[in-house]
Amino acid sequence: MDIESIWKYCLSKPYTEETFPFDEKTLVFKVGNKMFALFSVDNFTGLNLKCDPEKSIELRESFTGITSAFHMNKKHWNTVKVNDDVDFKLIVELIDHSYDLVFKSLPKKMKDGFTT
Repeated sequence: MDIESIWKYCLSKPYTEETFPFDEKTLVFKVGNKMFALFSVDNFTGLNLKCDPEKSIELRESFTGITSAFHMNKKHWNTVKVNDDVDFKLIVELIDHSYDLVFKSLPKKMKDGFTT
């Protein structure tokens, strides 16, 4: 699993934009101007993804490669380490979950504007 595969998959999500709002090394993927994924392009070892709090607990207890996200709200964000005990299929599912959480939280007017 490599940075390019993760990057391409995140960008394949509808209405996604990529930005560097923090610095030139932290790539952030947003939908509706809200983050759903981010990772370092300089030192790619994993990515941060939003997650349902109850699911976060289950994932952290089940996988050593999933921990609370550094510099993020630990209740809602996980760091998913690549090349650990988390396979690419699960990472894709977690990206989808993160995207869906963020998209569902957007105002109805904004979501309606995306689909027209």
